[in-house]
Amino acid sequence: MSKVQYAIVGFGGIAENRIAKEGFALDKTRFSPLQHASLIAATDVNPARREAAEALGLKWHADVDAVLADPAVQSVFVATNNLSHAEIAAKILRAGKPVIVEKPIATTVADAQMLVALAAERKLSLSVDHMMVYNAWNIRARELLSAGELGEVNDSCFHMEFAYGYDPAEAATWRCAKVAEMGGPIGDVASHCFYMAEDLFQKKIVKLAAVYLPKLMNIAAEDGAYIKFEFGDGKQGSVKVAFSEMRGGLGGTLSNLGFELYGSKAVLRSYGSLFQLSGHPGEPVKIRLELDRFDGKTTSITPDRCSNIYQSLIEHHAQAVLAGKPINADDGVHNLKLCAAAHESAQKGGVMVSVA
Repeated sequence: MSKVQYAIVGFGGIAENRIAKEGFALDKTRFSPLQHASLIAATDVNPARREAAEALGLKWHADVDAVLADPAVQSVFVATNNLSHAEIAAKILRAGKPVIVEKPIATTVADAQMLVALAAERKLSLSVDHMMVYNAWNIRARELLSAGELGEVNDSCFHMEFAYGYDPAEAATWRCAKVAEMGGPIGDVASHCFYMAEDLFQKKIVKLAAVYLPKLMNIAAEDGAYIKFEFGDGKQGSVKVAFSEMRGGLGGTLSNLGFELYGSKAVLRSYGSLFQLSGHPGEPVKIRLELDRFDGKTTSITPDRCSNIYQSLIEHHAQAVLAGKPINADDGVHNLKLCAAAHESAQKGGVMVSVA
């Protein structure tokens, strides 16, 4: 079976360890090759990253132009800094190659819409790395919710709260210092909470209201935010994100990255499923999903199998490319609108903001 051959533009730590080693299965001690995709090349503005790329067997290119000139490269994964996503992805699409873009698709709604329109015009697949929808525990949660196991659900809470930015080196990173680059807890992690809420309920968020947490940290971005959102049918939920919460350390932090779905029959609680973990042996915490029934019984929900979340995303994109059925990235545009609306609401004192 033919495979789509990819290159990575931007070969930082996440690109190397999550996308290349896990997503494209270049860590051969842990993963078997993908069925529909292979990674063959890489580039980065930092030439010091060449050694790490070549150690994984990748062909190193001097720049994006060299990647696009390589006839063996059929598709590209963009994992550069957020501000450059739109420019680089547009260049690749204009060269006739499909694209996967690290979240966020762009840093402005206008740029995101431009990319979606360009991909549609060229009939090319464009995906955003909203990888958490492929987490096996999140998939089981969606199935249980759809099957009515929780009864009538009238509330939900999604949370990604941790400590980041107290150290001066952390405070200087884009996550804390560059709001325009989608830094801060809203741009960095509320974005994950938004698309996961929509995926679990299979509904779009149409309005939200937000307030910033008390400003106690010495960072340019907000310390955190509390966000109330509403689906089109009027059902509500909430998102809690922060860089200011200690949570006891790594174990408490990672297990706190999850959600609760509140129904008339039961509450479904996830621990560690809103993160980069897939559920493989050896990960720093064990992902859990618990169904807390109101008859006094608590059931631990375990998926029949777990797949790497990055591999699933890449395979989905590659299959669309091979089938000639382009994927659009409307979800990436909508996600940016939600993040922008959260900031708008918080800056106006928590007013409800509609999202078209």
